[in-house]
Amino acid sequence: MKQIPANQLLAGLYEVGTVKAEPITAVVTDSRKVEPGCVFVCFPGERVDGHDYAAGAIENGAAYVVANHPVEGVPQRQLILVESSHMAMVRMGANYRNLFSPQMIGVTGSVGKTTTKEFCYAVLSAFGNTIKTEGNQNNEIGVPNTLFRLEEGTEYAVVEMGMSALGEILRLSRAARPSAGIITCIGVSHMETLGSRDNILKAKLEICAGLPDGAPLALNGDDEYLRKAEKEGRIPERLRPVWFGIEDKRCQVRAENIRSGADGQSFTLVDSENGSFEVFIPALGRHNVYDALSAYAAASRMGLEPQRAARALADYRSTGMRQNVVKKNGITVVEDCYNASPDSMRASLEMFRELDAGTGRKFALLGDMLELGTLEEEAHAQVGRLAAGAGLEALAAVGNASRGMVQAAQEAGLRAVHCETAQQALDWLKAELREGDLLLAKASRGMKLEKILKALYGEEALQ
Repeated sequence: MKQIPANQLLAGLYEVGTVKAEPITAVVTDSRKVEPGCVFVCFPGERVDGHDYAAGAIENGAAYVVANHPVEGVPQRQLILVESSHMAMVRMGANYRNLFSPQMIGVTGSVGKTTTKEFCYAVLSAFGNTIKTEGNQNNEIGVPNTLFRLEEGTEYAVVEMGMSALGEILRLSRAARPSAGIITCIGVSHMETLGSRDNILKAKLEICAGLPDGAPLALNGDDEYLRKAEKEGRIPERLRPVWFGIEDKRCQVRAENIRSGADGQSFTLVDSENGSFEVFIPALGRHNVYDALSAYAAASRMGLEPQRAARALADYRSTGMRQNVVKKNGITVVEDCYNASPDSMRASLEMFRELDAGTGRKFALLGDMLELGTLEEEAHAQVGRLAAGAGLEALAAVGNASRGMVQAAQEAGLRAVHCETAQQALDWLKAELREGDLLLAKASRGMKLEKILKALYGEEALQ
């Protein structure tokens, strides 16, 4: 973080004249990272309350503490009282971002945000010094933390924006002020809090608020809800939509002749404005083609050289536990344990169905999809039916909601078993799998399927 005067960083959070212009070196939310000259932001939590560490932060050199209430041991002159620590973080992120002028892509959508972010990073990095959202730090703490990493030498940035309620992406987009935006698709994630796909669409369209007039907005042309938004005039006329897709021939950026291989996919990228390019991406599944197209669409319409942008898609690297292919003990495992929704489950099963197993067999270890609200029962049953059509030898599922998945799979003719515990799932895998087989592992992050996999590999004992 570049040093910034305190009164400039904290503008809008204090009464005029109460904060001086001393240099601030960092904004931290973890008391272990407090350093002289930083701002420490207190977040109340279920297990840990940052306010309990505020006095210690002052003792260790923090210049100011942002808090929701007075704290003993924090002098009033160093206390910034706010109603919401989240709002304060976003405001400071916006104030700091105003110091710089990188070309930036903002990414949102129900599924594929992080993968799209990584494709954008691969493309932008081919043109200059680029920063990106680390991991899935896409909320009202993570986005400001990404903005705080901007420096004088930063030429490009890609910022992922998530949400759990209306208004969140609007605030994040206004703080980040991206040069271009991407909406990957409108799915059913967060249905539990937002109630309808139309509300999810409304929330994702909030990214438009931070885009300048004339900015490109890359939209999935094969997504019925985004096309509905176009038909209903909900995409601001001041922006420049660029549609990407595979099926809809009206899209300006399309993929044709998709070919899958062991290490990824090749396809012809057809751009109505810039011609056609042969592209390779080191990622499996049709959903990853969409993510690559969106990154190209945004970058090319930002003015970056199209052929070079298309070529840079090959530099994509997966992160975390997202569709990571691991070969252990003669078995090939597609680890996709970071998150799951009906849309991403469908995409992963379709990818797995198309994957060449050679002489081996295909198995799946699936788990609960969380935060689906009233859709939970039908969504899990639907995944069970999809699994039955994915060319699997058998399916094992863990989690209470996955009972319906197993039942639907069995009714559709697939051998399937519900495992009450992680140990049962591990024992089943060890009994079923043999050299040459393929395994797909996917569930919501809270199911912690990676622990079962590490035990299967012999890396860690199952706890």
